[in-house]
This record gives sequence, structure tokens and C-alpha cells, in this order.
Amino acid sequence: MVGLILGVILFFVLFIFGASPAFDKDGETWKIRPACLLCLIGVVSIIAGCIKTVPTGQTGIVTVFGKVENYTLDAGVHFLAPWKSVTKMDNRTQIASIEMSCFSSDIQEVNIKYTVNYQINKQNAQVIYSTIGVNYYDTVMVPKIQEAVKGIFAKYSAEKLIESRGNLAREIEAVLVDDLAKYDIEVVTTSLEDIDFTDAFTNAVEAKQVAEQNKLKTQTEQETANLQAKAEAERQVIKAQADADSAILAAKADAEVQQIGADAAEYAGKKDAAILSAVGEQLNQYPNLIKYLYYQTWNGELPDTLLGEGSQTLLEVK
Repeated sequence: MVGLILGVILFFVLFIFGASPAFDKDGETWKIRPACLLCLIGVVSIIAGCIKTVPTGQTGIVTVFGKVENYTLDAGVHFLAPWKSVTKMDNRTQIASIEMSCFSSDIQEVNIKYTVNYQINKQNAQVIYSTIGVNYYDTVMVPKIQEAVKGIFAKYSAEKLIESRGNLAREIEAVLVDDLAKYDIEVVTTSLEDIDFTDAFTNAVEAKQVAEQNKLKTQTEQETANLQAKAEAERQVIKAQADADSAILAAKADAEVQQIGADAAEYAGKKDAAILSAVGEQLNQYPNLIKYLYYQTWNGELPDTLLGEGSQTLLEVK
């Protein structure tokens, strides 16, 4: 715009004083009048004012006397009318961290550090510029981030906040994506970097965790003792059952042994009876058999004593 104004002024000056070059009075030397030099400077200024450059990673917003045009310029060199201005907006992914305090559903104060990676929508950068301005981060993003974080944290108790850190980050990001998209701002990634509670609450949580750990330890020890007692009882039952089975087997074996002994005795008795019966039958059949056997085995010597027939008196034989 400055080049355009300077060019217009120079043109007016040239128009008034003339800008044609001329020879000197001797006709030997070519001279350029100051007006011609001013004309050349004016032309160069006008051309320079028409050349616009947009650096890499930025988007050019075109305005004409303050009015935003409905298009944008990509990175590079552009030739525009000198009355058009270009405002540059960064379209690269940017990072911002916000530290804030909020409250849980049970009114516990929490200090938070929340980080957002974001970028503007390059195709609608002129809309952002015309509706919000280049300071869109402070104007829109900071309030929206604080609103989303505090709104989500207020749904959880302090203890749940500790347990649900992953869910918190996802819920906050989902809210921010929808809210900032309305302003042509794209959320790339987010992270919940730090959650810090008051010292009193932290100490209370630590004490509770210690108590729960002790309780868990006691329960574990009790369960172990119960398992050991149960195992010992089962061993005793198994041992008693084994002893009973052994006693039954021993008694059964003894009974079988006794039965075998009885069977053997009965067999022996029957055998002896059979022998005696056979002998009796032989004696009945051969009454002189005993005498015969006696005579066969007698050595010829008479006994020293005899029992008289029909008498209980022993007689000594001399």
C-alpha cells in the first residue's frame, strides 16, 4: 500500500514538471532529468507493491481496503493489484499447553496441565480472519479448552479421576474436536499431561491405599491359611479313608486266611476220618491183621510188665 501511494505521488509530480529526457546546451551529452528518475522510481515502487510473497507454512489472507476477499493464497510469490494487501496466518500444526484449576464432582480442587496440537483449516483461513482475527487462540481456543476440561472433570469424583485418566483425555478431546471445528480449527492430538491434587487429598488417598493393601494382605493370608487347613483336612480324610481301606483289606485277608485254615483243618479231619474208616474196614475184614503186624515187628523179647487179663494189676515178669 505504501508503494502504491508513493507511485501515485511521483506520477503527479512527473505530470506537473514533465519527465522527458533532453540533451545539454552543447548537444553533446545525454542527461536524464530528475523528473525521469522520479518516474522510474515510481514505476519500480508500483511493481514492487504488486508482488506479494507468502512463506512456507502460512496462508495469505487478501484484503481490499479492509474487506476480506473470499479466497486465500498458498505459499509462494503472487502478483496482485497494488491496492490489495496480504495478511499471513500460520497453517502449520501448533502446540499449546494450558495450566488451570478445576473441581471434581465431590468438590476436590485439581490442578491440570492440558496440551493441544492444532492447526487452522487452510481453505477457510479467510473466514477465521474475518470472524475471529489472527489472535484466534486467545479469543476462542483458550476459553473452549477450559470449558471442556472443567466440564468433563466435574462429572467424576476425585478418586475416579485418578482411575479414569485415559477416559478423561478421550472425552475432552471429543468435546474440543466438535467445538473448535465450528471455528475452522482442527484438533490434531491432545494430552492430559498432569493431574495434581491438594496435599491433604493426596495424603488421604495414600493412607487409604495403604489400608487397602493391608486389608488385601490380611485377606490373602487368611485365604492361604484356609487353603492350608482345607488341604490338611483333606489329607486327614484321605489318610483315614486309606487306613479304613487298609483295615478292611487286612480283616478280609485274615478272614480269608482263617477260612483257608478252617478249610484245611476240615480237609485234614476228613482225610484222617477216611483213613481211620479205611483202617477200621480192614480190621473188620481181617481181625488177625494186628496180630500179624505185631508178630512181623516183634523182636522176640518179652515185656517186663504185663497187664493180667480181666485185672488192673501190673505183673512183673522175671
